[in-house]
Amino acid sequence: MPKTQVACPQCRQPNVVEVQQIFDLTQDPLAKQKLLNGAVNVIHCPTCGYSGMLGTPIVYHDPEKELFLTFFPPESGLPLNEQEKQLGPMINRVIDALPPEKRKAYILQPKSMFTYQTLIETILEADGITKEMLEDQQKKIHLIQRLLTAPETELNTIIEQEKDSFDLSFFALYSRLMQSALSQNDEESAKQLEKVQNLLFEKTEIGKQLYKSSQETQQAVKALQDAGKDGGLTREKLLDVVLGAESDTAVSTIVSLARNGLDYEFFQLLSQKIDGAKEKEKEKLTALREKLLNLTAEIDKRMQAEFNKTKELLEKIVGVENIEAETEKHLENITELFLQVVDDEIEKARKKGDLDRIQKLERVMIVIRKAMEPPQEVKLIEEMLALVDKQEELEKFMDAHPESATPEIVQLLNGIITQAGNTPDESLQKIQQLYKAVLHYSMKKNIAAG
Repeated sequence: MPKTQVACPQCRQPNVVEVQQIFDLTQDPLAKQKLLNGAVNVIHCPTCGYSGMLGTPIVYHDPEKELFLTFFPPESGLPLNEQEKQLGPMINRVIDALPPEKRKAYILQPKSMFTYQTLIETILEADGITKEMLEDQQKKIHLIQRLLTAPETELNTIIEQEKDSFDLSFFALYSRLMQSALSQNDEESAKQLEKVQNLLFEKTEIGKQLYKSSQETQQAVKALQDAGKDGGLTREKLLDVVLGAESDTAVSTIVSLARNGLDYEFFQLLSQKIDGAKEKEKEKLTALREKLLNLTAEIDKRMQAEFNKTKELLEKIVGVENIEAETEKHLENITELFLQVVDDEIEKARKKGDLDRIQKLERVMIVIRKAMEPPQEVKLIEEMLALVDKQEELEKFMDAHPESATPEIVQLLNGIITQAGNTPDESLQKIQQLYKAVLHYSMKKNIAAG
């Protein structure tokens, strides 16, 4: 992406920002993800810590959904004819990149989005996420903020007032916020979220059900872990764990976690147990066997469907001429199962001596391995962290690698420190130490150059 220098809106210090104005899914399959995640056109000022969106013209193209959208930031104050002059070349670049046979009618009439929010909503709506769904989620977020900031004495009143708002989607959103706080080591927010969640578990009907289900799941997991401690989890031990399960939730959890153990031999043991049981117990065990068979069949069906879907994706990729471009297009769909399927297919091709298929599959793997490699900036930071306690060696490294002390590296280090907050951590201290060293080195070089 091109880079440009802009002044920080807060402290007016110059910042180098990566700017992307064209989001064309035919050229970049990850373009939509970058735009929706706010991963581009963002200022992170290392001087004052300001973070915010950069107002820039945008052209968005999704041929599959037949979306061709433009956005020009209203704060620019430019007249319409000037806006069209800037957007025109970008629109033409998108059209020129399309083969003539794919230039449908929609491409001739790009839709103008008056606000950035409208742009995002239009893209999401094409994916089946309506404005009403977004508004509902926003209401839930506001309710969560209200619960987190309200005095403790008012929480019960708010919960009673908003009792119709607490549904499964609310708790799913709440759970994601908790996971986000934990992943960012934001202990203060995590504690407050947990405190309010415990109250919601106690005071709301759906909360009570979720808490009970959660406890039953945890007990089932612990039972499996305990059973596997001495000598591993045998089928006999697994049968005992299943027989000790006290709810459907616990049984479902055990089956989902230990599906491989519920094989022919396991069901033989259960059948022997049924044969030796008394009439009342026999009925109970027979019903349990039927339930286990249904659960395992359901899991197998889902797994087979997922396998078929993954295999179809692989065949679609290796079936085109430009395998590399097709693989990149589907990188977000690459899973552990996909990698396993590729390995299996390579092994089958080797046994058959099918060199052409091996070569195609290896081309897929080369793209995936490259995508899994950490960015160059991260590699540089890792190398410098190893030298952070050796000042002379670190400076020699930066002398030999000028790209290691760029504004982008400084911003990346500052972003890591900002996200980590005040968490006491040895690795964070090293990053802070490296940040100061790189900043000092960069300033020294700038003074020398001036």
